[in-house]
Amino acid sequence: MIHLNEEAARCLLCENAPCSQASKHGDIARAIRAIRFDNSANAGRWLVGCTEEDYAVAEAACIHYDKPIRIAIKAAVNDQTEAPTPVDELPSLELNFCDIVCENPFFLASSAVCTNYDMVARALEAGWAGVFYKTICKQDIREVSPRFDAVRKEGTPFIGFRNMEQLSENPYEMDFDILRRLKQNYPTKIIVASIMGQSEEEWIELAKMAEAAGCDAVELNFSCPQMKLSGLGSDIGQSNELILCYTSCIKEAVKIPVIPKMTPNVASMTPPALASYYGGAHGISAINTIKSITMSHDAEVSEKKTVSGYSGKAVKPIALRMIYEMTGSALLHKAGIEKHVDISGIGGIETWRDALEFIQLGCRNVQVCTAVMQYGYRIIDDLILGLKTYMHSRGITELKKLVGEELKNIVMPSDLDRETMVFPKIDREKCIGCGRCYISCMDGGHQAIEFGEDRKPRIIGQRCVGCHLCKLVCPTGAIGAAKRMNKTK
Repeated sequence: MIHLNEEAARCLLCENAPCSQASKHGDIARAIRAIRFDNSANAGRWLVGCTEEDYAVAEAACIHYDKPIRIAIKAAVNDQTEAPTPVDELPSLELNFCDIVCENPFFLASSAVCTNYDMVARALEAGWAGVFYKTICKQDIREVSPRFDAVRKEGTPFIGFRNMEQLSENPYEMDFDILRRLKQNYPTKIIVASIMGQSEEEWIELAKMAEAAGCDAVELNFSCPQMKLSGLGSDIGQSNELILCYTSCIKEAVKIPVIPKMTPNVASMTPPALASYYGGAHGISAINTIKSITMSHDAEVSEKKTVSGYSGKAVKPIALRMIYEMTGSALLHKAGIEKHVDISGIGGIETWRDALEFIQLGCRNVQVCTAVMQYGYRIIDDLILGLKTYMHSRGITELKKLVGEELKNIVMPSDLDRETMVFPKIDREKCIGCGRCYISCMDGGHQAIEFGEDRKPRIIGQRCVGCHLCKLVCPTGAIGAAKRMNKTK
């Protein structure tokens, strides 16, 4: 039997995929992409009418550099899922952000994925709700080459991404004209100008230009980690006084919503969030990239390395923690900030489930950059369809009902249940006898697994502490969880 997720992960996600072109029925590449982006419940939508011949010719047409992707997925998909719900019966993803109606919560983040009119227009037509345009400034921006690097693990697509990009290289007048045309030609989409000034007067000037261009809101870049001059970007985001000063003066200068963008390069997100709140911010974007260094020679600039921003899937847990510090802490609740400042979540969002996690911690929209750089604007299809399908499965008709629903389940470590435990449980039919669980438990756990000549692992109950390291390393999902029970004295 084909392991669907494993094969989907190997797929190159080709442009004009040869496998789909070769088959007479359906869109096999699109079905594989749905599985790749955690949307297997909808994969069958693109397999209607496919025959065994279609699968055979598609596999023969596969251009994978190693060995063809095994494409006989129809039976497996049908065995695992019910027939997908008709799209017109799925709920709407409409949600308000800073009192602006957004058709869905998915936005392009201010970055290389939105640097000119044609790029943004294609994204909006693909289904993105809006854009936080690449930061506009009055500086002379000169970028380095190369400017990107990736962190990989065991042959997987990169899990972390480092970039040395700064701000828009376009003349600022050109960028505001682009934003004006975007709003004029796509009036139902949300156009946000990201700006960065070098003085109070310059911040106000750029904000007023954004408002005059018809932008729906203005984002204040207090967070870029690789500016070539001091006193800019994350230097501002690390100073609560500057955050308060610039936010308040811009709030007084324009009528459109003002949204500071936070740096993660602080000990806690609570103080800068409060500074934004007391400065009158309507919303907060978080997080920007994390300061980092990678040591690859391929990413050197004239044989030199530097500190720059880290993003991608690997930063998501850090981003979620910082979102919680703004939406779930007692201090912010006391200040009432969750009632007045909407949060736009950023950091490692690749699938609809990633986005859901941000929403469940209180975000009212999310921004995506690194995943678009890796896979393209087309991921919006699975973001939208996957989230709609999830809502339908729970009987939820309004996205706002998911906003912050998990906050009640986040507690301090001291408040966790320490009187019960959950033993791991091995599914003998799924177990292939690789012994990965045994190795990890012996060398990194509590030596609670036996592994004999029959190549079948067995849990030693007297030694097991229920840490579930074995469950995490199992490559086939053969280790699950038993019922929670009281610890024996």
